[in-house]
Amino acid sequence: MKKFRADLHVHTVLSPCAEVEMIPPLIVQKALELNIDLIAITDHNASANVAAVQKAAAGSTLKVLPGMEVQTHEDVHLLCLFENLSELENWQTAVNASLPETLNHAEFFGEQYIVDENGDYIQTETRMLLTSTRFSIDDVFEQVNTLGGLVIPAHVDRSSYGLFPTLGLLAEQWPILGFEISRHTTPKKARATFPSMGNYPLIQSGDVHRLDEFLGSTIFTLTEPTLNEIRKALKNENDRQLYIENMPDK
Repeated sequence: MKKFRADLHVHTVLSPCAEVEMIPPLIVQKALELNIDLIAITDHNASANVAAVQKAAAGSTLKVLPGMEVQTHEDVHLLCLFENLSELENWQTAVNASLPETLNHAEFFGEQYIVDENGDYIQTETRMLLTSTRFSIDDVFEQVNTLGGLVIPAHVDRSSYGLFPTLGLLAEQWPILGFEISRHTTPKKARATFPSMGNYPLIQSGDVHRLDEFLGSTIFTLTEPTLNEIRKALKNENDRQLYIENMPDK
């Protein structure tokens, strides 16, 4: 078993709300400087820069999981994590079909750049990404789990797109293994504010839109940094564990 420092919610310049510094080589460099072992690239409703970050990390100690932050039609953000690019590509195909045919207003939302592993420009994504898909929360859980992925409700404490402030409830049919809390709370405060959270495992991520937003406060005890191992840690199976570091109430 080994401890892995993780941040499972990282955006690139493909997300319109991310800064232009969020290019693959700088993302990898910053994560390594902070001794982060594991990240997930989770752009808004998109995944075109995931492979580039993985290539930028090749040969380093950093493991990059494929992922996406999906916005449901209930206006809730869900992290969708996958083991490999093939699973993510299948999910992207489904998401593309669920997005409205609306062009991005770059002057208002920001540019959406697809880049290579060096951060060099390839093309601009013109379709609006910062919008709701036609998927319900139920749809996302069903389809992502069928593809072999893992769904974690994102920044559930936040008033914008957080599960609890937006809906104020949990549905019994959602196969939730854990929640993500934002940098603005602690596990103790989150559980006190949202009793529905119960004793579900919690991760904390930076929701990184700028290089100085990495947290790396979630620590996993795993045999290797894979999605399957993370799933076991969320279930507390076979000595796999997780905790949030440097929190007064951890």
